[in-house]
Amino acid sequence: MSVQQEFDQWAKAGKDRGMEERHWHTAKHALARMPVEPGDTVLDLGTGSGYALRALRDTREAGPCLGLDGSIEMVNNAREYTDDENVGFVGGDFHHLPLAEDAVDHVWSMEAFYYSQRPVEVLEEIRRVLRSGGTFYCAVNFFEESIHTHEWQERIDIDMQLWSREQYREAFREAGLVVAAQDTIPDREIEIPPADAFPTENWESREAMVDRYRTQGTLLTVGVAP
Repeated sequence: MSVQQEFDQWAKAGKDRGMEERHWHTAKHALARMPVEPGDTVLDLGTGSGYALRALRDTREAGPCLGLDGSIEMVNNAREYTDDENVGFVGGDFHHLPLAEDAVDHVWSMEAFYYSQRPVEVLEEIRRVLRSGGTFYCAVNFFEESIHTHEWQERIDIDMQLWSREQYREAFREAGLVVAAQDTIPDREIEIPPADAFPTENWESREAMVDRYRTQGTLLTVGVAP
């Protein structure tokens, strides 16, 4: 199954709103760090429901924003969620961004980058469209050190790139981006039951759940175009 087919099904089932709710726990903290100034242009890769762009428009007065997603159904849904003429959505391929060189000030991607089959090419495309001094904020929950997310691959028919923190830094540098920061953002909104409540339906131990949400959380890697 292709990325488009998988996520078209998710969008038709209304799962885009569920992803928005779950991702927001940590996404809002990462978005708050982005140096977006009024009028700045922003590209969102794997935009889903478009929540990140709506938030940046509402809170930072971002300028023209474009959300790109491999799923046409996701794009159609995102268009329905806003009437802001400065926010547009398009279906497309991360490896061939429909933008000119030096076209955007910032790129954002949450829980989407690892679906790319040629991730270094995607990073090179991001570097191409970023203006000098522009930033790429890449947020992922599925990464090598977060061992309790690895089973996600078994639940989806699309190959996912399982990279370590160091592999993200190396790939950013290979593509010409300066790694300005990298850290993890804990999810403090997921309630973790007391130890005597385990095992639960989804977790064998409290330690595993703490590692997933509090210790590992979301990995954020920030690249800057020279």
